[in-house]
Amino acid sequence: MMGKLTKGNRWLLIAVFALICSFNGVKEKSLHIVFIGDSITFGAGVTDRDQFAPPVIAASYLKQMPLVKNVHFFNAGKSGATTVDFLPGTGNFNRAVQAADGFNRDIQQLSEEQRKTDLLVFSIMLGTNDSAIEGPNGAPVTPDRYRQNLTVIIDRLLVLYPACKIVLQEAPWYSDNTYNGSKYLKAGRERLLSYQPVLSALVASYKKEKPGSVLLGDKTAFSYFKKNYAHAMKPEKGHQGIFYLHPDNSGSTVLGDKWAKAIYKAAFKNPD
Repeated sequence: MMGKLTKGNRWLLIAVFALICSFNGVKEKSLHIVFIGDSITFGAGVTDRDQFAPPVIAASYLKQMPLVKNVHFFNAGKSGATTVDFLPGTGNFNRAVQAADGFNRDIQQLSEEQRKTDLLVFSIMLGTNDSAIEGPNGAPVTPDRYRQNLTVIIDRLLVLYPACKIVLQEAPWYSDNTYNGSKYLKAGRERLLSYQPVLSALVASYKKEKPGSVLLGDKTAFSYFKKNYAHAMKPEKGHQGIFYLHPDNSGSTVLGDKWAKAIYKAAFKNPD
């Protein structure tokens, strides 16, 4: 029986996958990535956002991967944000679109042949604040409303950027005493867990409507941080004692690694 894959072996498998793609005529691509999310995406728990925020880590890993020609990214993470805060017309959505427009203009200036190898990607990880009992805008957000909000966001992005790919990433676990300016607690964490099948269902529905455009990203963040929170998340003082909500430098590095693998798979699994 095959043993558990190490981080190095997982990347080796991806490199082998890339080599197979190259033999099948898949060309190098430049990736233009907009990361949509909350304080976790923003990098609230790390010591240096420019070095350790998950989007920075993800971009760094992607630059090392075969078939990746270049990586440009924008961190649109906003502390406290919910899916409500990223609905079309909000300042957060407009900021993400402004970054995507800039990337899109760069792509459109290329030759027709070059445009085929430049890809706009949206990596979305929202849900932590939606799941709260009270505090964040719109919280608590039911699974049905969570799906509706994400659908509105995705549909608008696909109208604006028909050739883009959207990767839906799973939100990490948080401790059942999480209570800072907002109240999360065990009930919130259980609600966060209920969002996971929503992501899978969304991807399945778009697979029929617009194949290859909306893809399921990382599905292991919740279980990883549940098991490893003591050395992967920042201890924070709250109304019910020390809680764990934000990845620290170590955890953010792991999360960025997970996002990178998911984005890489989305970029090359469904070649143009």
